[in-house]
Amino acid sequence: MNTFLLIILAIIFPPAAVAVKDGIGGQFVLNLILTILGWLPGIIHALIVCLPNDKPA
Repeated sequence: MNTFLLIILAIIFPPAAVAVKDGIGGQFVLNLILTILGWLPGIIHALIVCLPNDKPA
């Protein structure tokens, strides 16, 4: 899925963005808990999961 669309989905409904990127698993459950506790922590976690992680070698 396009990164831009994942970012928009992460802002609107963070668990859905994590589910699209990684599937239903540990990251999804963690994001769901964070979103229930507060919308902002859920967004931050979703962006960390969904944004490309290009580390220099």
